[in-house]
Amino acid sequence: MLASIFSKTKPINYIILTILILMISVLYLFIDQDQLVWTSYEFGKRTVLLGLLMVMMFLSQFVVTRNRLVRDNAYVPLLFVSFLMFFPTVLVHSKVIISNYFIMLALRRIFALHSLKQSKEKIFDTSLWIFVASLFHFWSVLFFILLFFAITFFGSKDYRNWFIPIIAFFCVSIFLELYLIMANESYYDWFWDKCRVSFDFMYFENIYQNISLAVFVPIALLFFVSQALTVSSKPFNMQGTYKKIILSFLIGVAIYIVSADKNNGTLLFTFFPLAVLGANYIEAIPQRWRREAVVYSVFGLGVFFYIMQLIL
Repeated sequence: MLASIFSKTKPINYIILTILILMISVLYLFIDQDQLVWTSYEFGKRTVLLGLLMVMMFLSQFVVTRNRLVRDNAYVPLLFVSFLMFFPTVLVHSKVIISNYFIMLALRRIFALHSLKQSKEKIFDTSLWIFVASLFHFWSVLFFILLFFAITFFGSKDYRNWFIPIIAFFCVSIFLELYLIMANESYYDWFWDKCRVSFDFMYFENIYQNISLAVFVPIALLFFVSQALTVSSKPFNMQGTYKKIILSFLIGVAIYIVSADKNNGTLLFTFFPLAVLGANYIEAIPQRWRREAVVYSVFGLGVFFYIMQLIL
């Protein structure tokens, strides 16, 4: 039934998911984060972060619909919210949420590059959003790998496309320098503090954070491997786009691996590309009961791990 409900893009789907994001956010902040002091600033901050999560959910559907990455269904936002329930610690990492929001804006422009219209504007916008995202979570700068990959596929003939990111870099650097002057910090100290790397994975606060990651990994591998093996069977004009989805997921994993401030929340960078891969996997299942089983399993596990992490 769940797969059937989200097999078509209907307003009720987005109403359900919006209410669900609101519920899981409010419950987690008021029950698990009961030590928060709810000043007007804190309330405003949490409201903005909640709004950004909702925008990302809607934006995920907009990107896949606009670029024909999935059929006419709402599996991508459903999976996005399901992954959010796997790791509710995302809700308390404001910089990761803000950074991923700007990465989503960048991905929207990257996936639009295949049209070859206003390519320079799209490359500049993408570069700008990635640099802004890196101000909040430095290693999101790795998404430049995806941008250069896209330029290779769709804009390598014009050498000027390779220099546009440099212009965006100077634009962001000017505002960063102004901020550092006002904060009485040096650019050198700021940079070396942000670009730290850590491979310490012993950060779990409770056993269910550990188990949820252990369950998430095989689900991610199933979606990733199954779709990576079928790229060659996609329409030729769409193969480059699907390769970008796969690469964006790998970059999200790399961000999680190298981040110094490691936590399950940094997996947010993998949610959108993995949701696209998962939606394509579900669409390819011929039997209705198997589609229902996959959707119910991912969603049900998300609910289970959310509740377990909420009460512990």
